[in-house]
Amino acid sequence: MQDLKKKHAVVLLSGGMDSTTTLAEAIAAGFDCHALTIDYGQRHRHELLASNRVAEAFSVSDHKTFNLDLRLFGGSALTSEIEVPKDRSESEIGHGIPITYVPARNTIFLSLALAWAETMGAFDIYIGVNCLDYSGYPDCRPEYLRAFESMSDLATAAGVEGRGKFRIHAPLLHLSKTDIIRRGLELGVDFSLTHTCYDPTLEGLSCGHCDACQLRLAAFDEIGMADPVRYVCETT
Repeated sequence: MQDLKKKHAVVLLSGGMDSTTTLAEAIAAGFDCHALTIDYGQRHRHELLASNRVAEAFSVSDHKTFNLDLRLFGGSALTSEIEVPKDRSESEIGHGIPITYVPARNTIFLSLALAWAETMGAFDIYIGVNCLDYSGYPDCRPEYLRAFESMSDLATAAGVEGRGKFRIHAPLLHLSKTDIIRRGLELGVDFSLTHTCYDPTLEGLSCGHCDACQLRLAAFDEIGMADPVRYVCETT
C-alpha cells in the first residue's frame, strides 16, 4: 500500500541521459519516484533496455513500461521508414523542427503520466525536456509545459475537486547539454547506463552521427571526459 506521508512523483524515463538526470533530480528533491517508460515503436529501441538499467540502478519504487505503437501514424524518422539526419552542423540542428520530431509525443507521454499520477493521488510529474539543445521541438517549450499543467487541473477529477494542483517539473529545461552532464555527475548518474542514439546498430552501438549523438559527444568533449557508451566508429 502506498505511503501517503511520502511525496510521490511520476517520472517519464526514456533511458536517455536527460531523463536519467531528471530522475536523479526528482530523487534528490525527496520524491518517491514511479518511473514510466513508453514503448512507442521507436527505432532506437535500445533505450528501452537502458530505462530498465537506470530504474534498477536508482531503485525506483515502481517502473512501468506502457506499450503504444505510434508507428501506426508514422510521420517521424523515429517511427517510420524515414532516414535519420546525419552529420548536421550545429546551426542546422538548432534550426526548424527536425524530422525526428514525433507528432504530439510529449502530449501523449504526459497524459499517460498524468493518468498514473491521478490514480496514486500524486500531483508531481517529471519530464526531461530541454529547450536549448532541442529548440526545434514545439513540445519542449516552457509555455507548452505551463499550458499542460493548467490543462491537467481542468481535465482531472483531482483537479476539479480541488485535491491538489498538478505540477510539471522540467529541471533541465534551461540547461545546456554540457550542464546536464555536469549536473548528472553531481547527482551520481552513471551515464554508461544510458542510451541516446536515434539510429543504433542491432547490437546497440551508437552511430555517432545523428543529432542526438553529436550533441552528446560535443558535451562530453567540452568537459574533457570520454563518453562511456560505445560507438560504431570504435569498432571500425
